[in-house]
Amino acid sequence: MACKKPGGTCSFRLYQKSKQTGEVALVAGEAGQLRTFCPKRFEEGAMIYRWVGETVLNCAEPRVLKEIGFLEPPPPTEAQNEKSGESVGRIDKVLIVPEATPVSWCALEVQTVYFSGLSPVHTRRPDYRSSAPKRLMPQLQIKVPSLRRWGKKLAVVVDRSFFHAMGKMRTVPDISNCDVAWFVVKFEEAEGAYRLARDIVQYTTLEDSVEGLTAGVPVSLEVFEQRILKKLKRLLGPSKVAAD
Repeated sequence: MACKKPGGTCSFRLYQKSKQTGEVALVAGEAGQLRTFCPKRFEEGAMIYRWVGETVLNCAEPRVLKEIGFLEPPPPTEAQNEKSGESVGRIDKVLIVPEATPVSWCALEVQTVYFSGLSPVHTRRPDYRSSAPKRLMPQLQIKVPSLRRWGKKLAVVVDRSFFHAMGKMRTVPDISNCDVAWFVVKFEEAEGAYRLARDIVQYTTLEDSVEGLTAGVPVSLEVFEQRILKKLKRLLGPSKVAAD
């Protein structure tokens, strides 16, 4: 799929330079796999829409609607004098079964990884802490409660690197018991090109999804207070902290 952005880059991967020879080579294994940072990369061949449609809606050719408002601001007060009914929150994509009565649909969210550092001056690296708990988690916390009340599912598409960077999530065995269906994609090499391919589907509740996105375990009180004292020593000096 050709990128429409001038100089656009949709994915990147990790290389390393040998200290002995200076040769640059791709890092082997999972660490060297492609990382997606442009959502458009997931639209190759409309594969994700067929996959989600088949799995969630039992429809291989769903229609894809974009940017549908589902949150509105509260009614304005007399002092505010603002228009009501304007959407303040939107479902990014909605997949709908054509001609279905009553209407049959599911919501779809795609998430790629942000990166830090600017090439060539700095080394780029994927920033999963910004992408997962800071960006994707609030989206789930805002959207899933309403979708759950309506009896609808949220499908989330991420690549393998993103999914593996998350914490382990408890899963449910059947889609009927889930709030979030995780569709994990991978890249397969064929004839010198990389194509988007299906990997796995995982069904989770909202609560377990949030736990996985947080991907952290609280430290003990003792460890946390040691870190407080360490920062105080750097800020005030060891003698000041000891005297206090």
